[in-house]
Amino acid sequence: MLLQVILEGLGLGALLVLVCAVGICKGAVGMVHLYSPAVQQRCVKLGLTTHEKIKRNSLIFKAVCIPGYIAYVLVCVYGINGAKGFVQGFWQLLVILSVMNLMDRLLVDGYWVGHTNAWTILGTEDLKPYITAKDKQKKWLFGTVGMAVIAAALATMMTVQ
Repeated sequence: MLLQVILEGLGLGALLVLVCAVGICKGAVGMVHLYSPAVQQRCVKLGLTTHEKIKRNSLIFKAVCIPGYIAYVLVCVYGINGAKGFVQGFWQLLVILSVMNLMDRLLVDGYWVGHTNAWTILGTEDLKPYITAKDKQKKWLFGTVGMAVIAAALATMMTVQ
């Protein structure tokens, strides 16, 4: 069962990578809502986007991704794996979300954003690294503690009759 749950986590991570790839397919400005306010401001100043477009893209991203990711993990854990009760649901949810978080931190943030030019926005190169050490600390903390909280909340929700 653990291998299956890890594979489901890899599937969720692949969905995250797909969302990111679609988001930057016409240029990284399409995902500038994920960048720091300084990068966003520079993009507006350069005429690459507007504050309204940034806000709209952020809302669309949240409206599609958050429910989509939640649906994915709930279908995997309770629909496919048949988890019963809080403990079974919690550990499976936590593993899936943690695998996705590791892919996000190491593959997306660490490699793709940090070591390729795919996420570079012309005119903002002086603002690199786009993900600062402080940002990385926050993301690791949320990924560790936050995913446990989300898993507990979802498992609780699924066991309340």
